[in-house]
Amino acid sequence: MKRPAIYSRPAKPMSIPVRRRDDFAKLEPLTVAAPVTVDKFTECHVTPGDVAARMVHYLGPQGDYLTLEPSAGTGQLTRALLAAGHSQHELTQVERHNRLAAGLHQLGPVVNRCFLEWAAEVRGKVEYPRIIMNPPFSEVRKHVAAALWLLGRSGHDEPAVLVALVPVTYQHQDAETLETLPPDTFATAKVHTKIIRITK
Repeated sequence: MKRPAIYSRPAKPMSIPVRRRDDFAKLEPLTVAAPVTVDKFTECHVTPGDVAARMVHYLGPQGDYLTLEPSAGTGQLTRALLAAGHSQHELTQVERHNRLAAGLHQLGPVVNRCFLEWAAEVRGKVEYPRIIMNPPFSEVRKHVAAALWLLGRSGHDEPAVLVALVPVTYQHQDAETLETLPPDTFATAKVHTKIIRITK
């Protein structure tokens, strides 16, 4: 007796209808921000975002104040200023490192110079009622002193204010210590730091 075939071909070819859809939304191209890399020779210690925001708060409310960022680096303090409502049109960023300076132009005006040299040249010609800075730790005294040359009311009734992030060893007779920061604030620098404010 012949067994029936287990498999048999269907009488008609099988087909599955497939509908074409053209109504899918087009995907936006994926963009990845270039990582910020800092050459160790720049002595640029990037200010954490939360610390930068607090420094801007200590600086005081925004207004028509000329504002100076003497060691602008990667622009962390500038971004915090702009996020708080300070105007980029009254901001001066100073950064001597060419590559870092090139990345700052989108945030506001940049002076691509050594801050110490530039400050000596403009001393007595301009006053900044607001200065915010994270200076090179190895030359902190020189940089804060140069910034104080430029700190002035510039016609405002309110006192001029300088807020700086400095090593805990830095002392100035007019400086008010606002915060002592945790030891791990900067991953690349084993320096204990604090935030100070000087008014004039």
